[in-house]
Amino acid sequence: MGTVDGAGVVVTGAGGGIGAALARRFVAEGARVVVNDLDAAKAKAVAVEIGATAVPGDASEIVDAARDALDGRVDVYCANAGLGSPGDPFADEAVWAAAWDVNVMAHVRAARALLPDWLERGEGRFVSTVSAAGLLTMIGAAPYSVTKHGALAFAEWLSLTYRHRGVKVHAICPQGVRTDMLTSAGSAGSLVLAPTAIEPEDVADALLEAIGTDRFLVLPHPEVAGYYQARAADPDRWIGNMNHLQQKWEAGR
Repeated sequence: MGTVDGAGVVVTGAGGGIGAALARRFVAEGARVVVNDLDAAKAKAVAVEIGATAVPGDASEIVDAARDALDGRVDVYCANAGLGSPGDPFADEAVWAAAWDVNVMAHVRAARALLPDWLERGEGRFVSTVSAAGLLTMIGAAPYSVTKHGALAFAEWLSLTYRHRGVKVHAICPQGVRTDMLTSAGSAGSLVLAPTAIEPEDVADALLEAIGTDRFLVLPHPEVAGYYQARAADPDRWIGNMNHLQQKWEAGR
């Protein structure tokens, strides 16, 4: 059974939304928390509010500073920072590159920095905020969908490779969550995500429950499991249904 009482926890992208909710919940559970965000003012505000430590900056580059802030030990790392990049294959190369860098490579860089210590100790916990788009897809957002598939694939690879050596991995895959990212998703988000959107605190609840049972896949929207099964069982039917949704979105734009 997993516990976070007394653990050293890092949450990236924690200046608001899901990240801030995770940081608050970990503090409430007795963890020592580092709040990271690219926006230093937001990171500091959340840290002051909950009695945590702010370590602002690029999520790819703060592991050492976060470890120092936690007296040399990171027990749980939440790779939560992400970009909700819309667009299609014609989106600018810079949009694709940024999505890949933040949604996938930041996780890879964090793992490089964390794994040597975790493997030596025989314990550590990596949390990846993926999205249901990583299990399914999202209309109108090719860079986001593709890179979230990559984030899920990396989390799965970490788990199957290091599970027997004490490294636990969790992939959080919600649908709509009432955050700035949902607002920025525009009409596609309004059509697909908004009707069943949940609060960031619901995501934190789902993660803590999964940590308690060391469960890899975290589904704050339980119905996503059924969608994922349907996609695997009949891919053509699934793609056809999603194409109908695409057409509905195009007609309403």
